[in-house]
Amino acid sequence: MVWAIVVAAGAGTRFGAQKQFLMLDGRSVAAHAIEACRSVADHVVLVVPAERLSGDLPPDLQPDLVVAGGATRAQSVRAGLAAVPLDVEIVVVHDAARPLASAQLFLDAVAAINDGADAAICATPVTDTIKRVDRRSGKTLVQETLDREALVAVQTPQAFKASVLRSAHDGDGEATDDAALVEALGHNVVIVEGNVANVKITTPEDLDRLRGAR
Repeated sequence: MVWAIVVAAGAGTRFGAQKQFLMLDGRSVAAHAIEACRSVADHVVLVVPAERLSGDLPPDLQPDLVVAGGATRAQSVRAGLAAVPLDVEIVVVHDAARPLASAQLFLDAVAAINDGADAAICATPVTDTIKRVDRRSGKTLVQETLDREALVAVQTPQAFKASVLRSAHDGDGEATDDAALVEALGHNVVIVEGNVANVKITTPEDLDRLRGAR
């Protein structure tokens, strides 16, 4: 059995609004993300800001469960994971801010778990030159140029053996994605091919571009 956790608990401080509940092509951003999860998930848990639990949610959202998130992304994932039954074998974590994730990404990630991986994450090659910098002096100084052949840009969805994800979140660990917590435990994390169209909405301009492209 596969369950999905859609992380939609962000306060929207950088964006200026809770972007996950804004409209894209006549539906809320989070509704697109939930629908994408249905390609593999038997049930979907939606994690929202605590103040939204009173029912102040777009009517087009159709998760199986809604839970309150925490102050950080990791805390929100842990809240969603707590709602997943213990007999579930695979858990997929997806950011609501990626409404264009294709069904194929979910299918490929789950297939990798069924093939024996502890975790499977969608990622794309890095095409820009990446430099590591130091800002501590008050200036931004280049320290080194990284080998982009050894780098990937990570996306969601990310799929996990449920027991591995629970172990990774057994504590107060913080990371920008769940795979980092799994890596820290020494489990194997495999890459499945991502999609450049799987854009993460970070700024109002990102949402405007998606609206204009569809």
